[in-house]
Amino acid sequence: MKRIIIGGTKSGCGKTTVTCALLAALKQRNMSVSAFKCGPDYIDPMFHRKVIGVSSHNLDGYFCNRNTLLSLLGEYSIKSDIAVIEGVMGFYDGNCGSAHSMSELTETPAVIVINCKGMSDSIGAVMSGFLSYRPNRISGFIFDCLPEKLIPLAEKLCRELGTEYFGCLPKCDITIESRHLGLVTADEIADIQTKLEALGQLAEEYIEIDKLIRSGDVPLPVYEPVKPPFFQESPTIAVAKDSAFCFIYHENIELLEKMGCKISYFSPLSDSAVPKADGLILSGGYPELYAATLSANTSMLESIKKCISSGMPTIAECGGFMYLHDTLTDKSGFSYPMAGVINGNTFPTDRLRRFGYITMNANSDNLLCKRGGTLKAHEFHYWESTNCGNGFTAEKSDGRTWDCCHTGMNIYAGFPHIYFYSDLGVPERFVKKCIEYGVRNGQDKAHCSD
Repeated sequence: MKRIIIGGTKSGCGKTTVTCALLAALKQRNMSVSAFKCGPDYIDPMFHRKVIGVSSHNLDGYFCNRNTLLSLLGEYSIKSDIAVIEGVMGFYDGNCGSAHSMSELTETPAVIVINCKGMSDSIGAVMSGFLSYRPNRISGFIFDCLPEKLIPLAEKLCRELGTEYFGCLPKCDITIESRHLGLVTADEIADIQTKLEALGQLAEEYIEIDKLIRSGDVPLPVYEPVKPPFFQESPTIAVAKDSAFCFIYHENIELLEKMGCKISYFSPLSDSAVPKADGLILSGGYPELYAATLSANTSMLESIKKCISSGMPTIAECGGFMYLHDTLTDKSGFSYPMAGVINGNTFPTDRLRRFGYITMNANSDNLLCKRGGTLKAHEFHYWESTNCGNGFTAEKSDGRTWDCCHTGMNIYAGFPHIYFYSDLGVPERFVKKCIEYGVRNGQDKAHCSD
């Protein structure tokens, strides 16, 4: 199985641009490509899907053990000519969630992207540091923003350090904008296809793609495929999916399908009601950017509240959690009425709140686990709530703790995002509750707007 990890020296060094350029070039060669993102990021996989036209998936060393990572990597790249895995932050950053850790766990060769702006010979010092810092599987480097006159220098440095020169991307005016939550989503970038085609052409000209492909031709370690339980009852799960609710781990949804669930997507922005279902997932996203439209869609708000009041098992994460509040205040200070399930207001702050991985300890029996149970989760949000809940106690690796999440036997609502493959008992418990709800409400399930 051919596969490579595209790592970087730090966040913002150009690894997403290089990854997109490489994916675009491979697509232009009519190759079958699978894409992955290290860590819990939602946004980069959206770019990957836009570039290659197929689904992209997350690989997270914090959420998953080695066997699960290998199972996901094997499953989602089995039909591909090559798998391209994009790293997170700097190559060594993130402990068990780092690109370095992923490279070691999956025995995947890594290519490091260096932003060469403002450097010449100092490029060699950066290369030497990354090659020698820890034992690694770094096979070579790609040099971003490298002036063409410095290409001979980069090649010379690679020879001297005993590593591969995999090419460069020269300075260009093709940019991917930033926003408060990382990169903007692919659908929001003007003429994205034109930009990506141009990046692909640059990659074909300046990146040594054939050498890169050969470097990734290594066997995948032996693993045991992950096999979730299957339910004959086939409950239907309604999943919010539109521009406001776009942060979805596709592995979570596909895992539910493997367990026998039927998925019914709907749009809180444009639909009038939740479709007939046995369970509800309100995804994360950008509800603050669409607050006026969401608030004006009163029939959907009433439908959401009716579903949850009826006992429909519900998972609402981050943006979905914000949507359930009485009100949502935007950056201009205007407050919009929302679903009114959570008594409180959600409002913007001037900094990133509670960023990173956490372990959540359940304070009572709930939809996802029993009292005393633990769940791995991830937070990344600039908005805050006057009522975060106390169903779980969150704990960081440095010992900091805080209360979070509204929970009950039929609801999980809070800022933390969960990843089903970190504990298959979580989706199993959720699906069982959905089946129970369907049985209570009969085969002809009532529409939440009826």
